[in-house]
Amino acid sequence: MELIMAKTVVLTEEYIRSAKLYQYQLPMDSGVILRTQRLATREGWIVELRDGDKVGFGEIAPLPEFSHETVEQAGEQAKQLLESWIQGETIDLSQALPSVAFGLSMAMLEQASELPMKGNYLVAPLCSGDPDDLIVRLNEMPGEKVAKIKVGMYEAVRDGIVVNMFIEAIPDVRLRLDANRKWTPIKAQQFAKYVKPEHRAGIAFLEEPCKTPEDSLAFSLETGINIAWDETVRDEGFEVKAEPGVVAIIIKPTLVGSVQRCMDLVKQAHAVGLTAVISSSMESSLGLNQLARFAEWQTPGVIPGLDTMQLFKAQLETSWPDCDLPKTALSDLEVVWQK
Repeated sequence: MELIMAKTVVLTEEYIRSAKLYQYQLPMDSGVILRTQRLATREGWIVELRDGDKVGFGEIAPLPEFSHETVEQAGEQAKQLLESWIQGETIDLSQALPSVAFGLSMAMLEQASELPMKGNYLVAPLCSGDPDDLIVRLNEMPGEKVAKIKVGMYEAVRDGIVVNMFIEAIPDVRLRLDANRKWTPIKAQQFAKYVKPEHRAGIAFLEEPCKTPEDSLAFSLETGINIAWDETVRDEGFEVKAEPGVVAIIIKPTLVGSVQRCMDLVKQAHAVGLTAVISSSMESSLGLNQLARFAEWQTPGVIPGLDTMQLFKAQLETSWPDCDLPKTALSDLEVVWQK
């Protein structure tokens, strides 16, 4: 009789669920500009899910000017869905806000021990300052030399000259360029004019060169420069399909939605011969580490776009490899909701 009672107690304890929602604010580098505003502080939420002795974390961090939801809206919805999770209900994340869907699904994935521990930390370095610094980093980079450069922030002619310079300095470089739909067809052509035809193969792809997908496809056809979809992936009605000049899709989970949605996109991309690249939406070091693990799992052999720790002045809970920034522990954060 005593043995049966003891077993019952163990089973009861094993299935007790609890959850916490932490709020964080991390200082950013003074030079971080998102479209039209300077980002001084990165704000978001960290979800902690516990079921017996298993724990999982997830980051919910809408990106200003890119996410449609605010941090406050995401926090309110997260509390509602956590309440349902605590009660043992099945949560439908397909209708949740993208940042909430991703953060909760990642926490559930980790809590269920389904997120592999191995991560891909070989990131494509981001040129956010002096181009000479990026050349040094690329020369020190083992294996394939891949870098990311934001274009469209200055004159298109200047961007073309800079890209041409990189390819001349490092002939085997593979540049990933991102224009964020900032160019008109004329501006895009001005850019291409200053990249020598023999150097255009050094551009792995140019993300969203023009304001519309149609203009971007026309640009690729006219110049021979490959393109990738980024914002278009998040447009309503988007379908992954093979199109002339399109070689990749960029998946930013915080902006896309649940882990399952991201996995579906990767599978669809591979089915039609496109490269899928997991990319950051400036998550904290905690979320960035999870993205590195997710990238290694779902897109092995593809360098993810995760070189965003350099934009922060502090880390959160989990250290990013070779990063010496000070680290804030979850225990130092305010718990705004728990049950």
